[in-house]
Amino acid sequence: MDTEKFKMGWLIVAFDLPVGSKQQRKTAHDFREWLKDDGYQMLQWSVYARACVTFARQETHIDRVKKNLPPEGSVRAIFVTRAQWQRSFVLHGSPAAEVAAEELPEQIQLW
Repeated sequence: MDTEKFKMGWLIVAFDLPVGSKQQRKTAHDFREWLKDDGYQMLQWSVYARACVTFARQETHIDRVKKNLPPEGSVRAIFVTRAQWQRSFVLHGSPAAEVAAEELPEQIQLW
């Protein structure tokens, strides 16, 4: 696989976890907290993103997500290149007000 074109971007984790019982709500909450502690930022309630500098870092973080999966529910991870991310549309309210997508953190821009 040609990893050069996928070198820098965002790893997006989206999930749908059951919250019918008190234990399920705690599990979902703990997973959200784990994502934040691991450097992800919340985009929406069940959608989190983390900047990745290299393809190897992306693989590392996918493995970390796999090791911290809740026992129930569905979790999806996708990598979006920096160019794709910058072309995304962030819309707020109605009528829609468009806002620029988040930039990579300064620390990562140095690479």
